[in-house]
Amino acid sequence: MANKSPLINVMERAARKAGRGLLRDFGEVEQLQVSTKGPGDFVSNADHKAERLLYEELLRVRPDFGFLMEESGEKPGKEDAYRWIVDPLDGTTNFLHGIPHFCISIGVEARSVLGGKLTREIVAGIVYDPVHDQTYWAEKGMGAFLNDRRIRVSGRVDLATSVIASGLPTLERADHDEHIAQTRAFMDRVAGLRRFGSAALDLAWVAAGRYDGFWEVALSPWDIAAGIILVREAGGTVTELNGGTEMMASGSILASNSRMHTQLQDILRKCSAND
Repeated sequence: MANKSPLINVMERAARKAGRGLLRDFGEVEQLQVSTKGPGDFVSNADHKAERLLYEELLRVRPDFGFLMEESGEKPGKEDAYRWIVDPLDGTTNFLHGIPHFCISIGVEARSVLGGKLTREIVAGIVYDPVHDQTYWAEKGMGAFLNDRRIRVSGRVDLATSVIASGLPTLERADHDEHIAQTRAFMDRVAGLRRFGSAALDLAWVAAGRYDGFWEVALSPWDIAAGIILVREAGGTVTELNGGTEMMASGSILASNSRMHTQLQDILRKCSAND
């Protein structure tokens, strides 16, 4: 059995408690699909309720930590060394439509000053899928796990046998033409493309070897914080699409097993260059 640190246990307890509430609310959402009013307001309440619960649970056991949350924004802590980065419901559109694919994501960011410069690093994270009762978790230097089982990124090298995931831009988010070019380039090279609607779970699935790679842009820190350390601790590589390392600031992310990362990055670069 995997030996979970107190920090991981704190996150898992909070996520499981919030997850039980989301599952109850999800059952109600499925019934609301038949109404003309729709479940929009109900889902918003479920989202906020889960965030309040997570905030209260995490604050109680780590009162000095700060918070960055999807719904409530930033709440400074008593010290600047650590903060929680929380998404109470990643996959809201799935939830809204009664699609059972969503999760809770919690990351821990450590901050320090080196040479007069502030540095930030994700040192622990958890992605909890309440529908399947699956907890993906990782801590710096300790590896990545699914429940009590150690996980690793895939070992594939051949693009023709790989499955790659992404998030399709909708409405006014990101550059549609560029994403279409990227998708078309991968369609000719890979065994499958997937779009399941939860970036946090997409990253967890890369860590578990289910996907060989994942790319997306215009994401928020709470979408990717936990996923970044999951992939890294599972032996994978995470960068921006252009190879940079400021994913949390830019919202651009490419995650994959380390053997395929350069190939995927080259394809994405060419699509941008062709624009």
